[in-house]
Amino acid sequence: MADCIFCKIAKHELGSDSVYEDNEFLAFRDVNPAAPTHVLLIPKKHVSSLLDEGAEQKLLGKMMALVPRLAKELGLADDGFRVVINTGQEGGQTVDHLHIHILGGRALQWPPG
Repeated sequence: MADCIFCKIAKHELGSDSVYEDNEFLAFRDVNPAAPTHVLLIPKKHVSSLLDEGAEQKLLGKMMALVPRLAKELGLADDGFRVVINTGQEGGQTVDHLHIHILGGRALQWPPG
């Protein structure tokens, strides 16, 4: 999608503080972190949300399988971390591109919001 900020980041048209990249996914630090460690994991292909037909089981499974690896690499595995996928406006999704938030580095409160 031409005007999607995450698509531009995935294509390296916009800079990011990336922490992981392969052929299908990119993980980068959130520019407005809600925790000391706040990383976004995105598919490089445009998928609007969990409700998008492009959010098939294989893609979601690969994304979720990357989360523990990234949490370990980011130093979050020992003390714990939170994984969030916001979907839709009332769900808190502000960028219409599927992304997983990986948050940690401090005690996180519940309920989140």
